Formats: sequence, C-alpha cells, structure tokens
Amino acid sequence: MLTPMTVAPLWRVVEAHLGSRDVARVIYGAIIGLALVVALENHPPTIAQTAAAVVATALAVGLAEMYSEFVGTEARERRHLRGGELRALAADSLAVTFGAAFPALFFVLAAIGLFELDTAFTLAKWTGLGLICAYGFVAARLAGSGPGGALLHALALGFVGGALIALKALLH
Repeated sequence: MLTPMTVAPLWRVVEAHLGSRDVARVIYGAIIGLALVVALENHPPTIAQTAAAVVATALAVGLAEMYSEFVGTEARERRHLRGGELRALAADSLAVTFGAAFPALFFVLAAIGLFELDTAFTLAKWTGLGLICAYGFVAARLAGSGPGGALLHALALGFVGGALIALKALLH
C-alpha cells in the first residue's frame, strides 16, 4: 500500500530522474526498441529469439553510446578520461540500454506463458509509444505548459512512434 512515507522517496527519485540527462537517453533507447519491435513483427522469430534480439540490440546501442561519448569527449577536451568519468559514461549509457531493452520484458513474459507472441508485440509497441508520449507530456508540464498544451506536446512527440506503428499496420 502506498503511504506518504513510501511515496515521498519515490517522488524524489522520479524528480531526480526528470532533472537528469537520462530522460533523453531513455527516450532515445525507447525509440530504437520500438523500431526494432516493429521491424521484427513482420516476420517474427521465436519468442526467445525476439527477446534476445531486443536485449542484444539494447546492449549494442548502450555500448555505442558510451563509446561515442568517450571518443567525443577526448576529441573535444583534448585529454584522456579518468576512471570516474568512464564510470559516469557507463552509467549514462545504462539509460539508453534500459529504454531499448524494455520491450524484452513482454517477450520474456510471453516465453513463460503469460500471453502469446502477438500480444507481446502489441504490448511492446503500445507501451513504448506510451512511454514516449508520457515523457513528452511531463516535459511540457515541467516547462510550464498547461494540461492541454502538454497533451498536444505529447501527441506531437509521439507522432513519430505512432506513424511507425501505423505504417507497419497498413503494410501488414
């Protein structure tokens, strides 16, 4: 049960997350995960192969994020990075990895028999789009928009993900 004592620490974590660069990284990862899920759905591999493909892609994207930031920082600052900076880059890349890997959850749940592969694809697509829109809504509210303006902002930012899903549905 949620009480004021349990909600306050959780809210602090959410506020810290929303004030960090992790938001952009999670959204970036979510868009990559969503694009992969939509691409795989046309000719789906097995449930386990789908989960593995999503996780492997997420790891590759996270490592690419870390590598590009490493090289970019050394080139921009004309110096080698220190241990603490490398750990910070690794931590930053986890947000991208999480966003891209999130759809794998639905395929793991399908693998243990909670639902069918088609349902896993549907949940992965729509929760990914929902996440992208939710971040857009919260960002607009934090930037000072009213609820209506924030909703329009969220819809505009979710348009790319929605267009991807709609295009796939029309071609299927």
